[in-house]
Amino acid sequence: MKLQTKDIYRFSLSSKIALTLASAFALAGFIWPFFAADISSAHFAQYFFWIALPLALFLLLAQLSDRSLDAKSVALLGMLAALLAALRPLGAGAVGLEPMWFLLILAARVFGGAFGFLLGVLGMLASALFTGGIGPWLSYQLFAAGIIGLLAGSFAKKLRGRRELALLILISIISALSYGLLMDLQFWPWAIGANTQLSFIPGGALSENLHRFIVFHFLSSMAWDIPRAVLTTVLVISAGPAVLAALRRSKNRAAFLTPIEFSERLS
Repeated sequence: MKLQTKDIYRFSLSSKIALTLASAFALAGFIWPFFAADISSAHFAQYFFWIALPLALFLLLAQLSDRSLDAKSVALLGMLAALLAALRPLGAGAVGLEPMWFLLILAARVFGGAFGFLLGVLGMLASALFTGGIGPWLSYQLFAAGIIGLLAGSFAKKLRGRRELALLILISIISALSYGLLMDLQFWPWAIGANTQLSFIPGGALSENLHRFIVFHFLSSMAWDIPRAVLTTVLVISAGPAVLAALRRSKNRAAFLTPIEFSERLS
Protein backbone atom coordinates (compact mmCIF):
# COMPACT_ATOMS: atom_id res chain seq x y z
CA MET A 1 0.00 0.00 0.00
CA LYS A 2 1.46 3.35 -1.04
CA LEU A 3 0.57 6.80 0.23
CA GLN A 4 0.11 9.18 -2.65
CA THR A 5 -0.36 12.92 -2.32
CA LYS A 6 -1.55 15.25 -4.98
CA ASP A 7 -1.05 18.99 -4.65
CA ILE A 8 -4.30 20.71 -5.55
CA TYR A 9 -3.32 24.29 -4.70
CA ARG A 10 -4.91 26.23 -7.50
CA PHE A 11 -7.34 29.05 -8.14
CA SER A 12 -10.85 28.30 -9.25
CA LEU A 13 -12.57 30.76 -11.55
CA SER A 14 -14.54 32.23 -8.63
CA SER A 15 -11.33 32.74 -6.61
CA LYS A 16 -9.61 34.44 -9.54
CA ILE A 17 -12.58 36.77 -10.08
CA ALA A 18 -12.85 37.64 -6.37
CA LEU A 19 -9.12 38.27 -5.99
CA THR A 20 -8.93 40.35 -9.18
CA LEU A 21 -11.96 42.48 -8.29
CA ALA A 22 -10.93 42.98 -4.65
CA SER A 23 -7.44 44.04 -5.74
CA ALA A 24 -8.77 46.32 -8.48
CA PHE A 25 -11.26 48.12 -6.23
CA ALA A 26 -8.65 48.48 -3.47
CA LEU A 27 -6.17 49.94 -5.96
CA ALA A 28 -8.84 52.35 -7.22
CA GLY A 29 -9.34 53.51 -3.63
CA PHE A 30 -5.67 54.47 -3.46
CA ILE A 31 -5.23 56.22 -6.81
CA TRP A 32 -8.47 58.24 -6.86
CA PRO A 33 -6.66 61.64 -6.53
CA PHE A 34 -5.11 61.24 -9.96
CA PHE A 35 -8.55 60.99 -11.59
CA ALA A 36 -10.74 63.15 -9.31
CA ALA A 37 -12.42 66.19 -10.80
CA ASP A 38 -12.53 67.98 -7.44
CA ILE A 39 -11.65 67.44 -3.79
CA SER A 40 -15.26 66.61 -2.94
CA SER A 41 -14.75 63.32 -4.79
CA ALA A 42 -12.64 62.09 -1.87
CA HIS A 43 -15.55 60.23 -0.29
CA PHE A 44 -15.64 57.91 -3.31
CA ALA A 45 -12.36 56.36 -2.11
CA GLN A 46 -14.19 54.80 0.84
CA TYR A 47 -16.84 53.39 -1.52
CA PHE A 48 -14.12 51.49 -3.38
CA PHE A 49 -12.91 49.95 -0.11
CA TRP A 50 -16.45 49.13 1.01
CA ILE A 51 -16.83 47.15 -2.21
CA ALA A 52 -13.40 45.51 -1.84
CA LEU A 53 -14.05 44.30 1.72
CA PRO A 54 -16.98 41.95 0.93
CA LEU A 55 -15.04 40.79 -2.13
CA ALA A 56 -12.20 39.80 0.20
CA LEU A 57 -14.72 37.86 2.29
CA PHE A 58 -16.03 36.21 -0.88
CA LEU A 59 -12.44 35.27 -1.77
CA LEU A 60 -12.14 33.46 1.57
CA LEU A 61 -15.43 31.64 0.98
CA ALA A 62 -14.42 30.77 -2.59
CA GLN A 63 -11.08 29.38 -1.39
CA LEU A 64 -12.94 27.24 1.14
CA SER A 65 -15.51 26.00 -1.34
CA ASP A 66 -12.97 24.96 -3.99
CA ARG A 67 -10.65 23.41 -1.36
CA SER A 68 -7.83 25.90 -1.94
CA LEU A 69 -8.17 26.41 1.82
CA ASP A 70 -9.20 23.78 4.34
CA ALA A 71 -9.99 23.89 8.07
CA LYS A 72 -6.33 23.53 9.03
CA SER A 73 -5.14 26.35 6.79
CA VAL A 74 -7.96 28.62 8.00
CA ALA A 75 -6.85 27.93 11.58
CA LEU A 76 -3.29 28.82 10.59
CA LEU A 77 -4.55 31.96 8.85
CA GLY A 78 -6.22 33.05 12.09
CA MET A 79 -3.12 32.26 14.16
CA LEU A 80 -0.80 34.17 11.83
CA ALA A 81 -3.20 37.13 11.77
CA ALA A 82 -3.08 37.18 15.58
CA LEU A 83 0.74 37.09 15.45
CA LEU A 84 0.78 40.03 13.04
CA ALA A 85 -1.50 41.94 15.39
CA ALA A 86 0.84 41.17 18.29
CA LEU A 87 3.99 42.13 16.35
CA ARG A 88 2.74 45.43 14.97
CA PRO A 89 2.57 47.39 18.27
CA LEU A 90 6.19 46.45 19.03
CA GLY A 91 7.26 49.22 16.68
CA ALA A 92 4.69 51.76 17.84
CA GLY A 93 6.18 55.20 18.32
CA ALA A 94 9.32 54.41 16.29
CA VAL A 95 9.86 55.65 12.78
CA GLY A 96 8.70 52.85 10.51
CA LEU A 97 9.97 50.04 12.75
CA GLU A 98 7.18 47.52 12.18
CA PRO A 99 8.30 43.89 12.55
CA MET A 100 4.99 42.50 11.27
CA TRP A 101 5.98 42.81 7.62
CA PHE A 102 8.63 40.12 7.58
CA LEU A 103 6.15 37.52 8.88
CA LEU A 104 3.51 38.57 6.34
CA ILE A 105 6.03 38.30 3.51
CA LEU A 106 7.32 34.88 4.58
CA ALA A 107 3.84 33.43 5.18
CA ALA A 108 2.68 34.68 1.77
CA ARG A 109 5.80 33.16 0.25
CA VAL A 110 4.92 29.72 1.64
CA PHE A 111 1.13 29.70 1.25
CA GLY A 112 0.62 31.83 -1.87
CA GLY A 113 -0.67 35.20 -2.97
CA ALA A 114 -4.35 34.71 -2.11
CA PHE A 115 -3.42 33.54 1.40
CA GLY A 116 -1.08 36.54 1.71
CA PHE A 117 -3.83 38.94 0.62
CA LEU A 118 -6.25 37.55 3.20
CA LEU A 119 -3.56 37.47 5.89
CA GLY A 120 -2.62 41.10 5.27
CA VAL A 121 -6.23 42.27 5.51
CA LEU A 122 -7.10 40.14 8.55
CA GLY A 123 -3.83 40.83 10.35
CA MET A 124 -4.17 44.58 9.99
CA LEU A 125 -7.84 44.41 11.04
CA ALA A 126 -6.92 42.38 14.13
CA SER A 127 -4.19 44.89 14.95
CA ALA A 128 -6.63 47.80 14.67
CA LEU A 129 -9.13 46.08 16.96
CA PHE A 130 -6.37 45.19 19.43
CA THR A 131 -4.87 48.70 19.59
CA GLY A 132 -8.01 50.74 19.04
CA GLY A 133 -6.58 52.17 15.83
CA ILE A 134 -9.91 52.41 14.02
CA GLY A 135 -10.51 55.44 11.83
CA PRO A 136 -10.78 56.58 8.21
CA TRP A 137 -7.20 55.41 7.64
CA LEU A 138 -8.04 51.79 8.44
CA SER A 139 -9.37 50.92 4.98
CA TYR A 140 -6.11 52.10 3.47
CA GLN A 141 -4.07 50.06 5.96
CA LEU A 142 -6.11 46.90 5.39
CA PHE A 143 -5.71 46.83 1.65
CA ALA A 144 -2.15 48.16 1.57
CA ALA A 145 -1.23 45.14 3.70
CA GLY A 146 -3.37 42.89 1.50
CA ILE A 147 -1.68 44.08 -1.68
CA ILE A 148 1.76 43.50 -0.13
CA GLY A 149 0.74 39.97 0.89
CA LEU A 150 -0.58 39.30 -2.60
CA LEU A 151 2.63 40.45 -4.28
CA ALA A 152 4.91 38.69 -1.79
CA GLY A 153 3.30 35.35 -2.57
CA SER A 154 3.27 35.67 -6.34
CA PHE A 155 6.90 35.44 -7.48
CA ALA A 156 9.19 32.54 -8.46
CA LYS A 157 7.75 29.93 -6.12
CA LYS A 158 10.38 27.29 -6.98
CA LEU A 159 13.43 29.31 -5.91
CA ARG A 160 15.30 28.00 -2.87
CA GLY A 161 18.49 28.76 -0.97
CA ARG A 162 20.44 31.95 -1.54
CA ARG A 163 18.46 32.93 -4.61
CA GLU A 164 15.23 32.72 -2.63
CA LEU A 165 16.75 34.79 0.19
CA ALA A 166 17.88 37.42 -2.34
CA LEU A 167 14.35 37.51 -3.78
CA LEU A 168 12.86 37.91 -0.29
CA ILE A 169 15.23 40.79 0.45
CA LEU A 170 14.10 42.51 -2.75
CA ILE A 171 10.45 41.88 -1.89
CA SER A 172 11.03 43.23 1.63
CA ILE A 173 12.51 46.48 0.34
CA ILE A 174 9.82 46.97 -2.29
CA SER A 175 7.05 46.12 0.20
CA ALA A 176 8.34 48.52 2.85
CA LEU A 177 8.62 51.36 0.36
CA SER A 178 5.29 50.52 -1.27
CA TYR A 179 3.40 50.58 2.02
CA GLY A 180 4.64 54.10 2.73
CA LEU A 181 3.74 55.22 -0.78
CA LEU A 182 0.22 53.76 -0.60
CA MET A 183 -0.43 55.28 2.83
CA ASP A 184 0.76 58.69 1.64
CA LEU A 185 -2.02 58.63 -0.94
CA GLN A 186 -4.43 58.69 2.02
CA PHE A 187 -3.61 62.20 3.20
CA TRP A 188 -1.59 63.93 0.46
CA PRO A 189 -4.64 65.82 -0.94
CA TRP A 190 -5.14 67.51 2.47
CA ALA A 191 -1.71 67.38 4.10
CA ILE A 192 -0.14 70.63 2.88
CA GLY A 193 -3.03 72.82 1.84
CA ALA A 194 -3.80 74.04 -1.64
CA ASN A 195 -1.21 76.71 -2.30
CA THR A 196 2.17 74.98 -2.41
CA GLN A 197 4.22 73.57 -5.25
CA LEU A 198 3.45 70.05 -4.00
CA SER A 199 -0.28 70.47 -3.38
CA PHE A 200 -2.91 68.28 -4.98
CA ILE A 201 -4.56 69.96 -7.97
CA PRO A 202 -8.20 68.82 -8.23
CA GLY A 203 -8.90 67.98 -11.85
CA GLY A 204 -5.28 68.65 -12.78
CA ALA A 205 -3.26 66.78 -15.38
CA LEU A 206 -2.24 63.26 -14.39
CA SER A 207 1.45 63.96 -15.05
CA GLU A 208 1.42 67.12 -12.90
CA ASN A 209 -0.33 65.52 -9.93
CA LEU A 210 1.85 62.41 -10.18
CA HIS A 211 5.01 64.54 -10.16
CA ARG A 212 3.80 66.54 -7.15
CA PHE A 213 2.89 63.41 -5.24
CA ILE A 214 6.20 61.63 -5.90
CA VAL A 215 8.18 64.67 -4.74
CA PHE A 216 5.93 65.04 -1.67
CA HIS A 217 6.34 61.35 -0.86
CA PHE A 218 10.12 61.33 -1.07
CA LEU A 219 10.45 64.51 0.95
CA SER A 220 8.05 63.46 3.71
CA SER A 221 8.22 59.68 4.08
CA MET A 222 11.76 58.41 3.58
CA ALA A 223 12.47 58.79 7.32
CA TRP A 224 9.76 56.13 7.85
CA ASP A 225 10.12 53.99 4.76
CA ILE A 226 13.87 53.44 4.92
CA PRO A 227 13.90 52.22 8.57
CA ARG A 228 10.94 49.94 7.74
CA ALA A 229 12.84 48.51 4.76
CA VAL A 230 16.05 48.07 6.81
CA LEU A 231 14.30 46.35 9.73
CA THR A 232 12.28 44.04 7.46
CA THR A 233 15.41 43.12 5.50
CA VAL A 234 17.43 42.43 8.65
CA LEU A 235 14.66 40.20 10.05
CA VAL A 236 14.36 38.32 6.75
CA ILE A 237 18.13 37.72 6.63
CA SER A 238 18.46 36.72 10.29
CA ALA A 239 15.22 34.84 10.92
CA GLY A 240 13.91 34.21 7.42
CA PRO A 241 15.43 30.76 6.74
CA ALA A 242 14.28 29.40 10.11
CA VAL A 243 10.77 30.85 9.81
CA LEU A 244 10.42 29.63 6.23
CA ALA A 245 11.50 26.13 7.27
CA ALA A 246 9.03 26.14 10.16
CA LEU A 247 6.15 27.30 7.98
CA ARG A 248 6.95 24.75 5.28
CA ARG A 249 7.29 22.00 7.87
CA SER A 250 3.89 22.93 9.29
CA LYS A 251 2.38 22.93 5.82
CA ASN A 252 3.81 19.51 4.99
CA ARG A 253 3.04 17.83 8.30
CA ALA A 254 -0.51 19.13 8.41
CA ALA A 255 -0.91 18.21 4.71
CA PHE A 256 -2.45 21.57 3.87
CA LEU A 257 -4.41 21.45 0.65
CA THR A 258 -3.27 17.89 -0.04
CA PRO A 259 -5.75 15.04 -0.32
CA ILE A 260 -4.41 11.64 0.70
CA GLU A 261 -5.03 8.71 -1.59
CA PHE A 262 -4.22 5.05 -0.91
CA SER A 263 -3.52 2.73 -3.80
CA GLU A 264 -2.67 -0.94 -3.88
CA ARG A 265 0.75 -1.92 -5.24
CA LEU A 266 1.50 -5.52 -6.11
CA SER A 267 5.04 -6.61 -5.22
